Amino acid sequence: MKLSIVIPCFNESKTIAEILEKVVSVQMECEKEVIVVDDYSTDGSREYLKSLEINNPSIQVIYHDHNLGKGAALRSGFKAATGDVIIIQDADLEYNPQEYPKLLMPISEGKADVVFGSRFKGGEAHRVLFFWHYVGNKLITLLSNIFSNLNLSDIEVCYKAFKKEILDRIELEEDRFGFEPEFTIKVSRLGCRIYEVSVSYAGRTYSEGKKINWKDGVRALYVIFRYGMFH
Repeated sequence: MKLSIVIPCFNESKTIAEILEKVVSVQMECEKEVIVVDDYSTDGSREYLKSLEINNPSIQVIYHDHNLGKGAALRSGFKAATGDVIIIQDADLEYNPQEYPKLLMPISEGKADVVFGSRFKGGEAHRVLFFWHYVGNKLITLLSNIFSNLNLSDIEVCYKAFKKEILDRIELEEDRFGFEPEFTIKVSRLGCRIYEVSVSYAGRTYSEGKKINWKDGVRALYVIFRYGMFH
């Protein structure tokens, strides 16, 4: 099995070097490739990635000519991926790459086609942060479950692992954070075997660089109704 790790990046100069170091250092039994998609960063991330490419040919970097959003960056990364399985990794330090083996286990054992991480199940450590983000996430997850007939606990989680062949059966359209509910609803329609595993979470504040906001929450609701009711 070959693993593709797709990392969308927008203005993450404070964390991109460290997260890439962590991703590369993960010991895996399978072959892996790392694909970073720079979504037109303006804080020095882009320049760092260009210098990194020179000495690290194992890391592939894709550059957007203007800022398109996380969903668009992921589509670019998915298109370039050559692995049998894909894992999504954010460019911040909120998620721990050492948990890749746990995410991949249901797939490698032949039990699952898609694996969602969950910040709310199990006993993994997570940073205590915004109450209203938690409420909003629960509402979005509940509505997604209603339309997808799944019982997931955290559809907005970054960590999703899935067989690449699934991308041949769905068309992803959302450019920003609406990717999360869109992907969830569309894979649910395929009859995929979906698992969920507990992951740790070191969330950050807005002053530390967090980007998702209430507008993205509203968009997520729209996406759920759009793809849940009319597709």
